[in-house]
Amino acid sequence: MYSHCTAGGWILGNTIDGTQAEFVRIPFADTSLYPVPEGVDLEAMAMLSDILPTGFECGVLKGKVEPGSKVAIVGAGPIGLAALLTAKFYSPAEIIMIDLDDHRLEVAKRLAATATVNSTDGKAVETIMRMTGQTGVDTAIEAVGVPATFELCENIVAPGGTIANIGVHGTKVSLHLEYLWDRNITITTRLVDTVSTPMLLSILVSRKLDPKVLITHRFKLDSILDAYETFARAAGTRALKVIIES
Repeated sequence: MYSHCTAGGWILGNTIDGTQAEFVRIPFADTSLYPVPEGVDLEAMAMLSDILPTGFECGVLKGKVEPGSKVAIVGAGPIGLAALLTAKFYSPAEIIMIDLDDHRLEVAKRLAATATVNSTDGKAVETIMRMTGQTGVDTAIEAVGVPATFELCENIVAPGGTIANIGVHGTKVSLHLEYLWDRNITITTRLVDTVSTPMLLSILVSRKLDPKVLITHRFKLDSILDAYETFARAAGTRALKVIIES
């Protein structure tokens, strides 16, 4: 697990500050960076630095998405949408996107989610169970990181299914073993290790996937505070991914 390597591991944004700059000195760069092929779109490559491998490795791979399966992704932010894009590699029968924001659900629909559910009314569990014939989903991907969304996954996962947690949780979450103990489910957690980067890079080079569809705003480096403000007010600005240009 590269993310937990004793000589390296997760450093930027964890043990030292992350950064936005024209040039950056990267610790352990010889084991953590990949060369960008000539002529490749650099904005697409920016999506490969975080959201695509995170959604893919922590959500799709750990969630055991497979052909014909039913998948629910809770959270239609950039990471959840990246999980949606990469889940399609495995041809699941259904991909249900769940969020509070209608605009983000519209984006998910354009990216080929088979169904969307706005959970504002508190009836998402009933809706999804009705949609799945009271069975639930084979894979529930948690892409938010709050107690309510993890508990939603607990309530919609089918017997024998998997809850793949991507969200970063800052407070405790209830594990409802009182009704999960006999359901034979798997719960997975993971930091992105970028082991999928070479494969994803090949797919981007072949243009079989276009992650630039997630970019909604662009700012110059000297306007980075405006970029942060735009992303902080994402509900109003409809921001997904914000690109900083040098």
